[in-house]
Amino acid sequence: MKPPPFDYVVANSVEHALRLLADGGDDAKIIAGGQSLVPLLNFRMARPALLVDINRVPGLANIKKSAGHVTIGALTRHAKLQASKTIGRHIPVLSEAAGWIAHPQIRNRGTIGGSLAHADAAAELPVVLLALGACVKVRSIRGERKIPIKDLLVSHFVSSILPDEIIVEVEVPALPAGTGAAFDEFARRHGDYAIGGATSIVTLDDGGHCIDTRITVLGGGSTAIRCQEAEDMLIGSSLRSRDITAAASAAVQGLEPVPTQHGSGVYRREVIRTMVERTLLLAQHRAQKTRESMDAR
Repeated sequence: MKPPPFDYVVANSVEHALRLLADGGDDAKIIAGGQSLVPLLNFRMARPALLVDINRVPGLANIKKSAGHVTIGALTRHAKLQASKTIGRHIPVLSEAAGWIAHPQIRNRGTIGGSLAHADAAAELPVVLLALGACVKVRSIRGERKIPIKDLLVSHFVSSILPDEIIVEVEVPALPAGTGAAFDEFARRHGDYAIGGATSIVTLDDGGHCIDTRITVLGGGSTAIRCQEAEDMLIGSSLRSRDITAAASAAVQGLEPVPTQHGSGVYRREVIRTMVERTLLLAQHRAQKTRESMDAR
């Protein structure tokens, strides 16, 4: 199918794009990578009167390490997240998750800002950034505000970004010492939509006991979900196999995955449980390696 007719303007600055959005109202949409919007246009599920292209806006694809956090420009492509030395050094789980996104052609065009604005419940980046405690900076002609990822993700394909706002950057806090993180998902084929997935972050003390953990899952409902009850079970434990198995089971209690042609809700819940268990084990292993590296200095 072909998209409905629309006007098209290439913005030369954030301010230019914001003015176009404000003037266009609900009939204006931002286009960056276009990996989600273009299919919606072709199926006529989206009918904007105006597309505002922000690909040539300078400064929106930078990755910067600052004191206490890493700032990622909204136009940063998935492939750059995967290959960035800064991301690999300070937030390696984000690079790991980016490698699971679809196929190379899509990773070369899709952007971190577009993924978050699209708010797909099966997307990799929202579930990882939720575990990391990230927030997004959005701008409009009315000003600027920061939105924690937990408040950004409202439902499947629904975010709290207002029609006249643009994501300009994502701010990810630095992980504390002694921390390991892991992401994993399962799909019928690599690049297909995930049947289920999880992110786990584990921080250990000098004695190898868990002092902090974060567990988030994808595919368990209408958005990425944080499993705080399962997290609480692990605090103070030495993360023995039975502790991790029990926490993984607790993580999926109450989840209501939507049945699809790839599996029933019960099957998808079991996949998610397995992904939680795998990522907890790997995050623990990586946290131990980090502790050992610290002790060797």
